[in-house]
Amino acid sequence: MNISKQVAIVSGANRGLGKELALELLARGTKVYAGARNPESIDLPGAIPLQLDITDSQSVMAAVEVASDVTLLINNAGSATGASLLTGELNDIHLEFNTHVFGTLSMIRAFAPVIEKNGGGSILNILSALSWLSLGNSGAYSAAKSAQWGITNALRLELAPKNVSVAGLHVAFMDTDMTAGIDAPKTSPTDIAKIAIDSIEADLYEIIADDTSRNVQQGLAGGVAALYPQLFQK
Repeated sequence: MNISKQVAIVSGANRGLGKELALELLARGTKVYAGARNPESIDLPGAIPLQLDITDSQSVMAAVEVASDVTLLINNAGSATGASLLTGELNDIHLEFNTHVFGTLSMIRAFAPVIEKNGGGSILNILSALSWLSLGNSGAYSAAKSAQWGITNALRLELAPKNVSVAGLHVAFMDTDMTAGIDAPKTSPTDIAKIAIDSIEADLYEIIADDTSRNVQQGLAGGVAALYPQLFQK
C-alpha cells in the first residue's frame, strides 16, 4: 500500500497513540480525518476534525457520510476503566466491551463497504499484549481486547475477498495519559505509530510492536503454565 495515496480515518485522534498515528500519516502525505468525541479537542494542522463516538451508531453513520472517500480505517479509540471482571462495576465492564468490541465492529461494518467501493484498502485495529495475557485485577480490559483480537481474525477472512486487508497491532504499555498511573516500562507512542504505519505500508496482517508483546506471543505456545507460572507455585 502506498500510504501517501490513501485517505485515512483515525478514531481517538485527539491524544496518545491516535494523535501520533494521525501525525505520522499527515507527514507521509495521507489525507486524514481525525475522529474524537469532541472535535474541538483535536490539534492536528492539516487533518480534518470529525465528531466521532464509536459507541454511538448515529455518530458512526454521520462520520461515514462525511468521510466517504476513506481507504484506511484505524480503530484506535479505547477505554481503560481498570475494572475487575469479578468485582468491578458492570457499567465499567460494559464500557470496555462497547468500546473495544462493539465500537470496533460498528466502525468496520460501516466503513468496510466504503473502502471496498473506493477500490480497496486496509483496516488497522489497535490491540494489545493484553489481548493474549490477563494481569488479573483489570480483567475487563483484557477480556475486551481478547474479543477484539477475535473480531480482527474473523473479519480478516471475511473482508479479504473484498480487497480489504485487516491488520492487528499488539503493543504493551505506552507513555500516554491512559497509562500515567502505571509503573512499568513504556514505549514511545511516536515510535509505535511509525512501526504501525510502516507495517501497514508493507501489507502486514499482524504487527508486534515491542518486546513485551513478542514475548507474550511466544508464551502462548506454552499454555497456561508459561503465561501464568504463579498458578503453579506452592
